[in-house]
Amino acid sequence: MPVTDPISDFLTRIRNASKAKKVRVDIPSSSIKKNLTEILKKQNYIEGYNLVEDGRQNILRIRLRYSNGEPAITGLKRISTPGLRVYKKADELPRVINRLGIAVISTSEGLMTDKEAKQAKVGGEVVCYIW
Repeated sequence: MPVTDPISDFLTRIRNASKAKKVRVDIPSSSIKKNLTEILKKQNYIEGYNLVEDGRQNILRIRLRYSNGEPAITGLKRISTPGLRVYKKADELPRVINRLGIAVISTSEGLMTDKEAKQAKVGGEVVCYIW
């Protein structure tokens, strides 16, 4: 069944798996989901990921990170939706929980965190918050 908002589906699957204390979660792959997963890996929110071929589609197999039984990802929030896009300039990029979390920004140079976008002095679409 087609999903109308694949990024929300991606975030929801990770949120549900971490709350259920699952070790891994499988998500249908796309380029934006792979880029989001790479950001999660660089920021140490997940252990790692593999790209698995499953017949007619590729699947991202994400290994979640836990510390003392608590998930590394305590919250995920979709900001820009298909019905309401949210764009910010480089000097207006949001801070997530007083810089304890990250905002993922879709820029003309690709997906990056709010800190990377500020350093590159580029704005863009605020995709989601992760903390």
